[in-house]
Amino acid sequence: MKPTLRIQLSLMMFMQFFVWGAWYGQMSKYMTDKLHATGDQVGNAYAAFSIAMIVAPFFVGMLADRYFQAQKVLGVLNLLGAATLFVLTKTTDPDLFFWVMLLYCISFTPTIALANSISMRVMSNPEKEFPAIRVFGTIAWIVVVNLVGFLGVGDKVEIFQIAMIAAAFLGVMAFFLPATPPTATGKTSFAQIIGKDAFVLFKDRSFLVFFISSILICIPLSFYYAWANPSLTDSYKAAFPTADPTSFKIENIMSLGQVSEVLFMLLLPLVYRKLGVKNILLIGLVAWITRFAFFGYGDAGSSTWMLYAAILLHGVCYDFFFVTGQIYTDNKAGEKIKSQAQGLIALATYGVGMFIGSVISGKVKDAYTHANAAGVQTTHWLNVWLVPAGIAAVILVLFLLFFKNTKTTTD
Repeated sequence: MKPTLRIQLSLMMFMQFFVWGAWYGQMSKYMTDKLHATGDQVGNAYAAFSIAMIVAPFFVGMLADRYFQAQKVLGVLNLLGAATLFVLTKTTDPDLFFWVMLLYCISFTPTIALANSISMRVMSNPEKEFPAIRVFGTIAWIVVVNLVGFLGVGDKVEIFQIAMIAAAFLGVMAFFLPATPPTATGKTSFAQIIGKDAFVLFKDRSFLVFFISSILICIPLSFYYAWANPSLTDSYKAAFPTADPTSFKIENIMSLGQVSEVLFMLLLPLVYRKLGVKNILLIGLVAWITRFAFFGYGDAGSSTWMLYAAILLHGVCYDFFFVTGQIYTDNKAGEKIKSQAQGLIALATYGVGMFIGSVISGKVKDAYTHANAAGVQTTHWLNVWLVPAGIAAVILVLFLLFFKNTKTTTD
């Protein structure tokens, strides 16, 4: 790959995740503190992303792949996204916020697949070249979360302003990326887009168990994305009541989760060969249970190490279950239905699973939030975190009983 092209693709991937990371983990704190939203309203805002993830494959599959150059679609969507983010910064009603967020997510979620598609289309050897490009996305997330933390704007409208500026930049930059004309011909059916051909994999009981578990584990994952930041903030406020909340640097602490993700991603190939699919997935599930217990029982005073451990376990939780699951799916599917199988998993997890998780997490947070005599709202975070821990425990039992595949290759 030419150095110029490598720089272009790396910058594109960096900006793609810079836009996303600027607001995603911080939105719950902004909505709670500044919009005075309920947990249910926050959960619905996160569910908007999942609704858009369900819509995105249809947009890309029926329009972007067929009629327009991918880089131009990426540019237009990001410019539309920047305009929608501007409207979002002016929206103060939490119910209206949901609808504006839904519009924004509909413009944003297709760009995730488009960025990947553009990269792979212009590479001569995607298997070897893509990981080195994709890692800039994780680096961008670390950078922008730390930027938000250092600026002390994690609960302020600036998180969307940062995303807006970055989206506008990426929107303009996209028009200067290499041309990637549409390649699809003929008709694309609804069944193809949802991965109908991959349904044959459900005849394998172990794959069906994995598929159901992947949807269910997105419920705990939704709790983490929505409530880890506010939970940590409350814990530090309780431990240091007279301190300026911006001095806690919660976003900087949480960025350690992405650092962990990179490290365990590098370890995964070795672990995969040594332990096999089932053992790695089980380790991932145990890590989910452990991290939520740590979030629940840890505090910023005497047991700060639990909070840090919960964050650092993100690499094990995410890589050992989701990335391993993608590899497992790839091996089970074979060449003919590989793309449809991965699309089906993405639609089920980030679409259906995260939608269910976002809605449930908001309702659980409300159930354990009560006002004292002075009208001050207090959330009992231990009770909140025990819910996703319990869900992960049920999935662990399901796996132990019904998942039999231990191979690292196709049966």
